[in-house]
Formats: sequence, structure tokens, C-alpha cells
Amino acid sequence: MKKLDRKSQGLESQLPVKVVQFGEGNFLRAFVDYVIDKLNEEAGFEAGVVVVQPLQGGLIDMINAQDGLYTLFMKGVQKGKEIQEDRLISCIQKGINPYTDYTQYLDLATEEHLEFVISNTTEAGIAFDEKDTPGMQPPASFPAKLTVLLYERFRYFDGDPAKGLTIIPCELINDNAGALKAVILQYVALWKLGDAFKNWIEKHNSFHNTLVDRIVPGYPKDQLPEYESGLSYKDNLIVSAETFLLWVIEGDESLTRKIPLHKAGLDIKIVDSIQPYRTRKVRILNGAHTAMVPFSLLYGNDTVKETVDGEFTGDFVKKIVFNEIIPTLDMNEEELKEFAEQVMDRFRNPFIKHRLASIALNSISKFKVRVLPSLTGYYNIKGKLPSHLVFAMACLIRFYKKTWQGEELPVQDSKDIVAFFEAAWASGDYRETARKILGNAGFWDEDLTKTIPGLEEAIALALETIDKYGVEAGLKHFEQAPV
Repeated sequence: MKKLDRKSQGLESQLPVKVVQFGEGNFLRAFVDYVIDKLNEEAGFEAGVVVVQPLQGGLIDMINAQDGLYTLFMKGVQKGKEIQEDRLISCIQKGINPYTDYTQYLDLATEEHLEFVISNTTEAGIAFDEKDTPGMQPPASFPAKLTVLLYERFRYFDGDPAKGLTIIPCELINDNAGALKAVILQYVALWKLGDAFKNWIEKHNSFHNTLVDRIVPGYPKDQLPEYESGLSYKDNLIVSAETFLLWVIEGDESLTRKIPLHKAGLDIKIVDSIQPYRTRKVRILNGAHTAMVPFSLLYGNDTVKETVDGEFTGDFVKKIVFNEIIPTLDMNEEELKEFAEQVMDRFRNPFIKHRLASIALNSISKFKVRVLPSLTGYYNIKGKLPSHLVFAMACLIRFYKKTWQGEELPVQDSKDIVAFFEAAWASGDYRETARKILGNAGFWDEDLTKTIPGLEEAIALALETIDKYGVEAGLKHFEQAPV
């Protein structure tokens, strides 16, 4: 196979540098760079990306060896049909390692056409490190690196308001842009960079909270011959991703004027607040994931796909989502149903194998955040308990007993939590077990025996029917019994 570079692909003309991207990992290359590449092709955006390696170890040398080119393979299910697409991504112009060429990094500040900063430096990336100084080459943290770059740009263009940047972080934390801006201003104060620079940051640079959603397995080493079979070149940076993509960004018409995201032909929304969309994702996608895991493992399934494809387990998950979660959400019902159908398609994607055991980690804390608000919300709205969510919670409690039908269960949680469950099950009395676990405010931030009337009795009954009849017959008995 021939080498992958711009000359061999007839892509030697350079695009103006409009985007500095902190992070060279699989997600950004399969998500943000894919979007920019689509905009360049379909909307004449003409945006070149320069990728900055945020940590000492990284892929910049490999990216530069291929002139920024790589192949993105997308596979998934849409409305029941399998979809496959591949694309050579060409928007990245070069990569910079600030640990080996700090001057080249600082020179980015002088780029005339630069407009955007995009990042994904993991959830831990947006953090303040008081040991960082402006004289370090480079500072350790991502926000400190960005502060240095912004200050260099402020000085080079003499505080020109038109040279401020649009900053769009993609880290998976709530209020990611607000958190990043706050840390930058901490460095401005710590390093005594002056009020003029502070005002330029606050008035002439915009920070936009985001919600990103796409499953990116990354480099497909186990299926490499299959992926390479259709290529005429050797690509060391192949990325695989699902076809689904959602990007929600807080902004207004001025952001749309800067970057025509609506012309990419993708599910990208610029909205006043991302919070409803974050809640939708957490409750429906993450909530269904978390609710199904103990229930489906006890039933005998191994993967998410098996769960949603199964007649009994698939029906259970659909009833949770469509009958018990969606009614608690304050958004357009048809939009919620459409999103839920997309989630079901993603769950049954044959190209992504999600083992239930691998997503069972810390199920108690996940249930509290992702599922419990739907259970509580349903009770508050309907005045009765949601039977499938209650049964899912009972399966969770039963799962933490650690064994089922003579087999070890893949319980993965802190020693304190596991020990508490062991003690709670020791009495052998279902009502007592339910009372102890539901009453643990350390798990749920409240005593559920007091805040949700009837839940203790319902959980105790569900636990008894699960042990007596198994999951499938147990659910039928539970639904028929008066609580």
C-alpha cells in the first residue's frame, strides 16, 4: 500500500487556519473534525484546523506523518437499516506538540484568520493548577496553555476586539465553557496579566457550553483487515464511529453567522440552553442503559444489543423509556419519542458490542443520577409508582447481592457500598433489606422510604418475586400483585 499524504491524494493546497483544536484523540477526529470537513465541502467554510497535543504523550507525530489525513469509518442503524459510510478527513493542516516546539505553538496566536478554539481534554482537563506559571514552556494544564495563547494574541494584535476567539469546549462536564472561562480568569489574576486583558477576555471572546454525543470505539485493531481492504493507502490513524451524532451548543445568531453548522446536514443545534437536551440524554439514553444492566444480566443476557433485541427484555426497556421516562420530561413529546427511537437504534447497532458487565461499574451512583429522577418524577406527576422502573430498581438491589443462581455477578463498586449491601441482605427479610437500602441517604441523597410512599413495600415485593420466580415470571407476578 502507498503512503497516505496530501500529495498522493491531490490535496496539496492549504486551508487558512481558523480552528485551534486542543486534543488529537479519536473522539475529536471522529466528531468535530468530521463536522468541519463536511462544512468545508458543503458550505464553503474553508476552515483549516491545527491540532495541539495537550499532553506530553500523543499522536502529533503520526498525524504530521500523514499530513493530517485519516479515514473515518461510520457504521450504525437508522430506522432499522444498517448504514455504513467512510470518509477521508482533510481539514487538519498540521499538528503541534508544544512540549517539543513551544515557539510554533505561540505562533498560533498571530494567525490572522483564527476564529475558534475547540477542545476535548477529558473531564479532568478543565482544572486549575496553581503550580502553572506563564514562563513554563508549556504550562501543564490545558486552561493555562490556552491563557498563554490568548494573552499572546491580545498583545500581538494590541487588544483588537475583532481578534477575540470563539471558544467551544467539548469536555463531558456540565457547564464546560463556564468552567473553562472561570479557570482562565483565575490564571489572569494569579499571573497579574492586567485588567485590560481581563476585559478583552470577558467582552471580546465568547465561551459556549456544549453537549456532545457520539460513540467512538476508535482504532479498529481487531477488524483492521476488513477496514483496510477497501483502501488504496496505508492509514495508521483509522477511526471508527457510530453514524449517530448530536452536538448541542449554547449560542445565538452571532454564532450561526460565524460558523454555518446548520449547513452540515447533521443533528447540530444552537440553543439558548443545553440543559433540556442534557436532561433528555441523561434520562433516556443513560437512564435506559443503567436501568437495563442488572435486570438484563439477571435474565441471562450478555450485551446491550441482546437486551433490546430480546422479546421480553426489549419490551421491558421500551416500556421504561416510552411509558415511564418520557412522560416526566418537559420537552416536545414527538421530539422525545424520535430521540428515543434513535437511542434504540444505537443500542441495537451490530457494529458496537456493549457488554452489560462492562457498563455495570458504580451502578448505584449512576442509578441515582440517571434513573431515580424519572422514578420520582413519574410518582409526582401520576400519583403512583412506575412499575417497570421500580422493578428495575429491585433488580439493581438484587444484583448487589453478588450471586445469582449459583453464579458470581459482575458487581463493580466501592468496598463500602458492597459491604453495606452485604449487611443489608444478611437479615434474610425482604422488607428489612428494602428499608435499609432505600433509607440510605448516602446512596440517594434522601431517605426514599419517606419521600416516595409505597416504594419500600413495592421493592420488597419485587425482590421476593424475583427470587421466587426469576426475572420474567417475577415481573408478571409483581405487576399483578396489589402494592
